[in-house]
Amino acid sequence: MAQGSNTSNRVMVQGAAQQLDQFKYEIASELGLHPQDGYWGDLPARQCGAVGGHMVRRMIEMAEQQLAGGRH
Repeated sequence: MAQGSNTSNRVMVQGAAQQLDQFKYEIASELGLHPQDGYWGDLPARQCGAVGGHMVRRMIEMAEQQLAGGRH
């Protein structure tokens, strides 16, 4: 964790952890990444970071659609 940071990577909504994990594997699959048995250690940090980046982009896109009154 960065020095002076008081944040943590914990899920704020009960029950959302499983959905986020499923979402992570969906994005990884779209990027052509297939971690073996849930183990991500064989994948380079750049690829794992790409999964997180795509997750954030997709979540922002869905939130924008909801705010605009559209459906996702």
